[in-house]
Amino acid sequence: MEHTSGPTGSALPAAFFSSTTSSFAEFLRVQAPDLLPGRRQLPNSGASELDAPHGTTIVAVSFAGGVLIAGDRRATSGNLIASRDMEKVHVADGYSAVGIAGSAGIALELVRLYAVELAHYEKIEGVPLSLDGKTNKLATMVKGNLDVAMAGLAALPLFVGYDIESDDPKRAGRIVSYDVTGGRYEERSGYHAIGSGSLFAKSSLKKLYDPEADEESAVRTAVESLYDAADDDSATGGPDLVRRIFPTMVTITAERGAVRLPDEQAAAVAEAVVAGRAEQATRGRT
Repeated sequence: MEHTSGPTGSALPAAFFSSTTSSFAEFLRVQAPDLLPGRRQLPNSGASELDAPHGTTIVAVSFAGGVLIAGDRRATSGNLIASRDMEKVHVADGYSAVGIAGSAGIALELVRLYAVELAHYEKIEGVPLSLDGKTNKLATMVKGNLDVAMAGLAALPLFVGYDIESDDPKRAGRIVSYDVTGGRYEERSGYHAIGSGSLFAKSSLKKLYDPEADEESAVRTAVESLYDAADDDSATGGPDLVRRIFPTMVTITAERGAVRLPDEQAAAVAEAVVAGRAEQATRGRT
């Protein structure tokens, strides 16, 4: 293989200095395919026998002028709690974020590679991918993980983004879900949820969702839905007031872009939700 000297004087293959593709994932597929999440060697005994940690639950809610995504912090391994404070929601770039559910290790690799993919494209092309381009790129990466997904190690993302090219900035927040084959589905109801607690979270969102809500109200709605999911799904962790573990949330607006909600604000909302539910329970007993 032809080599050339890198900027530090170390020898690297010439492909490392080529701009023939703006896709970092495609570059890995050619140069180091074993580093892709979907190319991991499965154990001879079968992946279905592994008790790999799984993460749930993720919810997304659009509001007037933006969109948000939130996730609980629990990861499970079989009937055990593998982690109480897993980060499942990640900023992908300036105007998008991804939440992950399923096999935790593969899902984390997927979302980290996706963030590098978006940054790499922008550096090579000089412009960021369009929102449709971002969602299609993520679909391709999910499809590339199909082999291990079929073996029982499925990892699914939930994408949210703000379309800066939208004609209606008030309705520019978008939510896109995926299946294990790479199928891409735009959720036009204004809310969605994935993970083991998604059934309960979506039922909650169906009653609480308001398309005219502001950001503060949407954050409260997301936390309420995660609380409902944790109430009925053992794999979903509710707000932990003792350990100070609260949902992770990212909001995306035209003015600020994708911003993680400060821990203090997430704690205040979660504590208000818990207090409200406690008051409801007290009234119900009197």
